[in-house]
Amino acid sequence: MNQQMFKDRTKELGLRIIRLVQALPRTDLARAIGQQLLRSGTAVGANYRAACRGRSPADVIAKLKIVEEEADESCYWMELLIDAKVIPAKRLLALQQEANEILAMVVASIKTIRSRSAATARNRQS
Repeated sequence: MNQQMFKDRTKELGLRIIRLVQALPRTDLARAIGQQLLRSGTAVGANYRAACRGRSPADVIAKLKIVEEEADESCYWMELLIDAKVIPAKRLLALQQEANEILAMVVASIKTIRSRSAATARNRQS
């Protein structure tokens, strides 16, 4: 998957979360959790775009770590919506799966960048 495809995928995650939050029941509980989910879910794509503009491997990794945190937090808020019985689990299954896949890809990317950076540093020392 190339950079533009992943930008599109993280943006689509944010849009799906926006639609979910708009459809939540109008209760204090749903509103509180929904606002947290809205913030973290839309931050995934925004922070990935920032990572794409990173100036160094360390800068890209730092920004990707934020993407990782926001994606994981989004998963947490979705779990709370289910566990608090605000929304049925089956309704969130596909969205949770997408957030988890994005999280896994970001973690893999961080590991790859670290590995390549370490190899480059070793080659310079040789």
